[in-house]
Amino acid sequence: MTRDRRSANPTRARRWLRTMRARDPREAHRAATPLELLFDLCFVVAVAQAAAQLHHHVTEAHLGVGLLGYAMVFFTIWWAWMNFTWFASAYDTDDVAYRLLTLLQMAGALVLAAGVPAAATSYDLTVITIGYVVMRVALVAQWLRVARQDATGRPAGIRYAVGIMVVQAGWLVRLALPHPWDYTGLAVLVIAELLVPMWAEFRGTATSWHPGHISERYGLFTIIVLGEVIFASLTSIQSALSEHGVSGQMLLIAAGGLILVFTMWWIYFMGPDAALSTPRIALLWGYAHYLLFAAVAALGAGLQVAVDVAVHRAHVAATTATFAVAVPLAGFLLVMCWLRRLTHTGLAHPSLMVTGAVIVLVLALATPVLGVGGVILSIGIAAAATLTAALVATHRDGVPHPPPEAR
Repeated sequence: MTRDRRSANPTRARRWLRTMRARDPREAHRAATPLELLFDLCFVVAVAQAAAQLHHHVTEAHLGVGLLGYAMVFFTIWWAWMNFTWFASAYDTDDVAYRLLTLLQMAGALVLAAGVPAAATSYDLTVITIGYVVMRVALVAQWLRVARQDATGRPAGIRYAVGIMVVQAGWLVRLALPHPWDYTGLAVLVIAELLVPMWAEFRGTATSWHPGHISERYGLFTIIVLGEVIFASLTSIQSALSEHGVSGQMLLIAAGGLILVFTMWWIYFMGPDAALSTPRIALLWGYAHYLLFAAVAALGAGLQVAVDVAVHRAHVAATTATFAVAVPLAGFLLVMCWLRRLTHTGLAHPSLMVTGAVIVLVLALATPVLGVGGVILSIGIAAAATLTAALVATHRDGVPHPPPEAR
């Protein structure tokens, strides 16, 4: 009886479980889906947790512990997000099975976020590993669907499924390793994670990700992380104002922070979309965003440290607070310079970004003279001046365009 109903209405069955087929990489008007945006929101919770822990450690003068924990935690967040994003760009069937497996990955992301404080403070990766494995098992199920249903993508699907499962087994084994072998295991597993896409994509037919869709997804996640910076900074400023009232230093930090967020947004979206013309360029471009996303979130933590120093509730020197803003900004500018050169888009004189990075680092040294607020505002003005110079130079010399085959 049930079999007869399904055969009588095949279109209804297809809505519940569609055949996993690669989407056309030349598909017009390809945009991020509401499900992808909801997925991003789960990850920004984890990003916020990582930035909060970095803020706490820097404020308490535990810089080494904080940076190592932040880099370690942020990798797991970024890598899980990146793997889903590229898979969805190639194989978004949007059927019930796809949505439920995505929901499972979102649940894993929230478990991962819950484990961030323990990982960032004591390097206890137990909860993070559980959340991470949940996410990766769901992705393995997606790749196995590809291997079964898409003849063209079968080789890559099998390689991805096998590679991910082997590495995830390694993450579970790492939990049992004694110290310091657990650190060695972590380094080995990070390298192994990065190698899986290289092995899967370059040993046969590459997956048919959509260049425009990938560029949009990364841009949207950049905006979300910038939004987290605004929210974290606003929360910190509100807390300081409720305890100490309005001060000149606080106003300068708020103004400088706003200029920084707006300038970073403009620099990222200046010029045409990235020309991801080859799998090699796309892989390098995608990997480099780990540094870019981490720098943006770390700048938010730095602004919070600056607020704490301004109201005398931090245990670090004022210069440390300004460097906590200047270093992430300099890193952002340098990564953006490299990304634009890699994809040949949107920047006439990359040296301007390098010069801007040097200037903001030098300005941090002026903290004893200008104070924390004065330096933060000066760094914001320097970043805006860097953007202005880049816009003028690009307009004067013409924006470099990608080759025809890349568009």
